[in-house]
Amino acid sequence: MLRTPTGGAVVGTATADDRPMSIGTVLLRLRDEFPEVTISKIRFLEAEGLVEPQRTPSGYRKFRGADVERLAQVLRMQRDHYLPLKVIREHLDALARGEQAALPSGGGPRDLTDGGWDAESGRATAARIGRAELLAAAEVTESDLDEWESYGLVTPTAEGGYDAETVTVARLVADLGRFGLEPRHLRAMRAAADREVGLIEQVVAPLRRHRNPQTRAHAEATAKELAELSVRLHSALVQSALHIRLH
Repeated sequence: MLRTPTGGAVVGTATADDRPMSIGTVLLRLRDEFPEVTISKIRFLEAEGLVEPQRTPSGYRKFRGADVERLAQVLRMQRDHYLPLKVIREHLDALARGEQAALPSGGGPRDLTDGGWDAESGRATAARIGRAELLAAAEVTESDLDEWESYGLVTPTAEGGYDAETVTVARLVADLGRFGLEPRHLRAMRAAADREVGLIEQVVAPLRRHRNPQTRAHAEATAKELAELSVRLHSALVQSALHIRLH
């Protein structure tokens, strides 16, 4: 319902049932297209003036369908075009005023390694992205990134640049930082991830050494499946431990 291929304005997608929604309901509506969005991210976008939900007398946020659509536009332009929030806000405000505002361009191909930039979709097509794209996508400063690198939370590739998944890592580290968790607190997560990777490598190593090319190709798919299962197990263990300790 919220999808649009260009990241521009969404037209005519408001639902007939436009009852006020809680922030949790908004999160569920956005999760299909943006599985990594969090409540803290929505609150951050509100603090940055990207969305202005109504407030009840007791202070609870109440979102409307138009608010959800606007949030989807913001998240889409971040994901697909690597635009900073200030540029996104100005663009959406211009559209709200009825102006025919063209979508601003993103970071451009000059900062992407391997020339991997699709001008039509605004997406990185290379396996690596440049430092400028990472800073813009994660909305962090050079000093933030330097600190994360010093703790091993973000690591550039041997050839330079960063793999595309690093954007997700950087955004999550930034979100955790808004709760007061500093890079030094997250070293244990980095170490745990490295241990999980070691276990996965033990499983797929025999497949990678196999003479059959199809078997070797199967190693990558197996590694991805094991990684997904590992992430799900980690999430379930954390949720279970929290439930036991908080109840």
